[in-house]
Amino acid sequence: MIKYAIVASLFLMIGCKDVKKTDENTNTSVVENKDVTDIKGEAEAAKNWLKSSILSYFKADISDQQKIMQNITTKDYYEYKTDATNVDMDVDGSLSLKDFQQKWGNKYNTKYAGINTGFLISAQDWTNIEVRKCELDAISGDEAFVFDVELADDGAKAIFKRKIGVVKKDNKFLIADVIEKD
Repeated sequence: MIKYAIVASLFLMIGCKDVKKTDENTNTSVVENKDVTDIKGEAEAAKNWLKSSILSYFKADISDQQKIMQNITTKDYYEYKTDATNVDMDVDGSLSLKDFQQKWGNKYNTKYAGINTGFLISAQDWTNIEVRKCELDAISGDEAFVFDVELADDGAKAIFKRKIGVVKKDNKFLIADVIEKD
């Protein structure tokens, strides 16, 4: 039950489209006819993109990671995660926890933001991040996907389990949310 509540919350946070639409002639909701093969193909493409993007981020020089993060996330998620990373830090633009929750609480579940941690993993340092698991968990419409992702760092003997929401905007996949529980 909790799993479905988290997935439902994620869809609300990333503003996914519903597969229903209103028939203008009758003013009733009807389910759009979507080609299941197209949706599955799109989900597979999103999965491959996500795995590749995660690996590219962690293999990049640390000086390039912020730019990569900005290129693979939605604008809102990038700003949200940047704010979460800097909560109560002594840096320009840093928010208190209360201010962070007020600013983002209507759009994201701030409980799973990963306060004071980096993008995708909670470790400060890592040796070699691998994507051990990346499985489609849910689809909303044909442009939003939620993946169960498990990242592993064998050097640090750490595993990071994440729910990652991916949306498609302007023919480009982007990470729209990351649920961090550790």
